[in-house]
Amino acid sequence: MSSITDGVATAASWEAEYANGRYLEEAPVSFVRYILDAAADAHLPGEALYVGCGNGRNVEPLADAGLDVLGLDLAPTAIAQARRRLPERADRFQVGSLDDLPSGATWPVVIGIQVFQHGTRAEAHRHLAAAAERVAPGGLLCVRVNASATDVWPAHRVIELGDDAGFTVRYTEGPKAGLAVHFFAADEIRELLGPAFTPVRDLSLDVTQREAPGVGQWSQWEGIWRRDGA
Repeated sequence: MSSITDGVATAASWEAEYANGRYLEEAPVSFVRYILDAAADAHLPGEALYVGCGNGRNVEPLADAGLDVLGLDLAPTAIAQARRRLPERADRFQVGSLDDLPSGATWPVVIGIQVFQHGTRAEAHRHLAAAAERVAPGGLLCVRVNASATDVWPAHRVIELGDDAGFTVRYTEGPKAGLAVHFFAADEIRELLGPAFTPVRDLSLDVTQREAPGVGQWSQWEGIWRRDGA
């Protein structure tokens, strides 16, 4: 499957998930409070870019705390749900990707929660690197992504395995059947960001035990970095 086809399939998969009510009633992830604390401690301007904002469940507490969030998502249904959730901010939600933003535009805070892992290793790296380029000097990059400690479920096959223990699977069952998804190693993320990004909240694992019929646990790396240059 080509990267273009994979990307289209991923967008279509998430469109179907949101249309079926995925995350509609779920609370914001706890990582949001760390983002707010870091932004407050850094005394940053109140603007943020949220890549893969979904239905707005994580945007709501950010906006309530005073951040002016521009939310992007490839799924039109997700954006429609976000606009209904926050009608006073409807014009701040946009269907699209980083490629649809003005060239060279940056933000004091850039957020990606469970989004940069889609695709092969190379594609996941490009997603994260592209987001990092959108962080203004002195700004924050706030990331939550799949971790290689995850018990991957449902059925899948491993299609890539890196020397750093990061790996990619292609699911053969479930809502992501046919799609490639990457699971990051900690050193992989640190090397990708390089010396230009200094940890504010170093990588830590957030582990969730799956409820039946799920099996095992799902691990996510969470980290916040400050871009040098301010």
